[in-house]
Amino acid sequence: MDRIGETVLEIHLDALAHNYNYLKSKLLPETKFMAVVKAFAYGSDMVTIAKKMENLGADYFAVAYVKEGVLLREAGITTPILVLHPLPVNFEQLIAHQLEPSLYSPKILTEFLKTAQENNLEDYPVHIKFNTGLNRLGFWENDVDHISKQLQNRNEIKVTAILSHLAASEDPNEKKFSDTQIETFKKISAALDEKLGYRPFRHVLNTSGIINYPDAQFEMVRSGIGLYGYGNSADEDVHLRPVAQLKTIISQLHKIEPGETVGYNRAFSANTPRISATLPLGHADGIGRQYGHGKGHVLVKGQKAPIIGNVCMDMIMVDVTGIDCAEGDEALVFGAEHSADTFASSGQTISYEILTAISQRIRRIIK
Repeated sequence: MDRIGETVLEIHLDALAHNYNYLKSKLLPETKFMAVVKAFAYGSDMVTIAKKMENLGADYFAVAYVKEGVLLREAGITTPILVLHPLPVNFEQLIAHQLEPSLYSPKILTEFLKTAQENNLEDYPVHIKFNTGLNRLGFWENDVDHISKQLQNRNEIKVTAILSHLAASEDPNEKKFSDTQIETFKKISAALDEKLGYRPFRHVLNTSGIINYPDAQFEMVRSGIGLYGYGNSADEDVHLRPVAQLKTIISQLHKIEPGETVGYNRAFSANTPRISATLPLGHADGIGRQYGHGKGHVLVKGQKAPIIGNVCMDMIMVDVTGIDCAEGDEALVFGAEHSADTFASSGQTISYEILTAISQRIRRIIK
C-alpha cells in the first residue's frame, strides 16, 4: 500500500459510478437524471466529478451559484447546467456561459426578463421554482397568474422546467407532508401548463425522494448526497459506496503521564498512562471543535482512536493507547470503513456538513 505522507482526500470514481447506477436502477428508463455538484461536488472535486458524470450519461448538472457553473463551463463541461440560486448581479455571466437559472420570485423573474431583453435573447431556457412547503425559495401557488402574465407576448425566455423541493423526504414520519407537497406540485404544474400552452418538464425528487417516492419521478430527478455515497438511512447506505475518504498520518506520538494534560486549555487530563498521536488536520480543515473531548474518533490500524482535548486549527490529538502504531502510520477520519455519517453524528451533525466543510488546502487524490 502506498504511504500517503500527508492529509489527503481520496476521491473514488468507481464508487461514484456505482452510486449513479444504483440510483438509476430506481428510475424509469425515460426519467432524466440531474447530478448535483454544488459546493465543490459536496466537498470533493467538482470538475473531476462532473467530467465523470458526463461520461456516465448524466442529463443535467445542478450548482448553487453562477460562479460554480462558470467553473464547469471553463473546464469543458457541455451538459446543461441549472443554477439553483442565481442572483441578479451574476445574470450577465450566467447568460455568457449558457447556464439555466432557477427563477424563484417575482423580483428575480422581472430582473431576468430585463437582462434577457437587453441581451436580445430568444427562448432562453429557464426553470421556475415553486415553494410547496420548504419555505426557502420559490413562487407561491397563487403566483401562477402573475408568471403567465409576465411571460405573455414575451419571447426572451422559455420555461424549460418547473421544480420544487421536498422538505422531509427522508423521514417516514413526514410522509403525509411529502405527499401533500407532491400533490401541490402536480396542481401547480397543471395550472402553469394551461397558462403557458405547453408542458415544461418537471423535477421535485431529491436523493431520498428517489428512494421513497418513486411515483413522483415526473420527467427528471435530482441527486446530490446519494451520488457521494449516502442515502439518508442505514438501509440505503449499504447499497451505496462513499466516494470521498479522508486520510491523514500520525505526525508524532507522545507518552502522557497521569496528571499531564493535552492541548489548549489543558482540556484533556490523563488519569492513567496514555499514548497520544498528533494528526495534521484541524478545524481549519473542516474538523470542527465539536468533535473534541472524545466525541469523535478516527481509525488507526482499524481501531478506534478518540479525539482528545480541544480540536486545534491545524491539528487534532487522538488517544492511541493499546494500538500498535508508529509515526507516519495512516489514520482514517472517514471513508468506507468509517462513514462520514458516523463521524458527523458524533458531533451531532450530518454527513452533508462534514463532507462540504473539508478545506480546499487538503490535497485531492483521484482514484
